[in-house]
Amino acid sequence: MTRAIRTELLKLGTARLPWGLLGLAVGLCSLHNILFDSNAGGTGHTSIPSLATYAGQSQAIWVPGELFLIATVLGVIVASGEFRHRTATGTYIATPNRGRVLAAKAIAASVMGLLFGLTGAAVSTAVGLGFTSAGGHHVLLSADTIARYAAGATVGSAILAAAGVAVGSLIRSQVGAIITVFVWGFVIEQTIGSVYNSAQPYLPYTAAAAMAGVKLGSATTSLPFVAALALLIALVVLVSVIAERTTLNADIT
Repeated sequence: MTRAIRTELLKLGTARLPWGLLGLAVGLCSLHNILFDSNAGGTGHTSIPSLATYAGQSQAIWVPGELFLIATVLGVIVASGEFRHRTATGTYIATPNRGRVLAAKAIAASVMGLLFGLTGAAVSTAVGLGFTSAGGHHVLLSADTIARYAAGATVGSAILAAAGVAVGSLIRSQVGAIITVFVWGFVIEQTIGSVYNSAQPYLPYTAAAAMAGVKLGSATTSLPFVAALALLIALVVLVSVIAERTTLNADIT
């Protein structure tokens, strides 16, 4: 198992695509926070409160939800890329236990997801506090609050990267799996959340955002950190079990 994990980490470390996705995540975090923080205290419906307030500063350092989507896509590529590039045969010959391969990929993707979340949180925090200081405002956020938001973004990204591996193993088509991730994130979850407000806190991306202190959509309440963490882990286990018992053990074509 240890060798399988090292192999998957080596694949991620030497491939260009994961680092390209990391660059995309950093760019989106920077652009999102610059646009929103520069308009803090504005009158638009998308503006955040003044950076002179605690609420404004809290929102100024939020990581955008797109970070979690990109982390999930990373996991999808880690799993489905084996079938797209026809390397799955060699991987399963080296490690015949396909469930073990799935676990190794999930762990490796989680490690990369940690980096995505940590980097995204660092960039968002730097931009937010930079605008706060530039405006001559005293920083009202405590170090514990900033660290808690960063930890939530980091852990949330890691778990969603593992979820992406489960989805990529369940839906072998890389394009199909990526489309599924984006349709869920941008259409299905937002639709369910807007129609059934009480259910929104229990949706995966909303729960991950809650761990980072972010409120998505029309959610008025958020799950506590531990509850959101348990929900996401349960989701990863559920999809992984379904994949392991269905498409993961199907013939490789």
